[in-house]
Amino acid sequence: MAKRRGGGFGGPGMGANPNAMLKQLQKMQEDMVKAQEALAEELLEVQAAGGAITVVISGHQRVKSITIKPELLDTSDPEWTTDLQDLLVVAINQAIEQSQQRAAERMEAVSGGMSGMLSGGLSSLLGG
Repeated sequence: MAKRRGGGFGGPGMGANPNAMLKQLQKMQEDMVKAQEALAEELLEVQAAGGAITVVISGHQRVKSITIKPELLDTSDPEWTTDLQDLLVVAINQAIEQSQQRAAERMEAVSGGMSGMLSGGLSSLLGG
């Protein structure tokens, strides 16, 4: 008779019982919901062009405001509107990138325990 390797719940490599794992997953899901809600309220302020443009963005990548300091722009240049448009694109993209990074950090903080479960328990279910 051949021995079974890996196994499912309760089998070799399983660090926790199925009920404990389920509770841990449910708690992680609740924590992720809370983190998502907090990100919606969290605002980042990003400055570009030497402070000429300030973008305020939420953790959900929603631009809340854009402030332009005209005294920091060279409006005597005939191309100043084109420059301003380019600066706005750069500022908004920087704000989005920082917001996405913040969201990734928050989700990683919540899901950090998942790697331990994968190495010990769920990996055997996934054929690991």
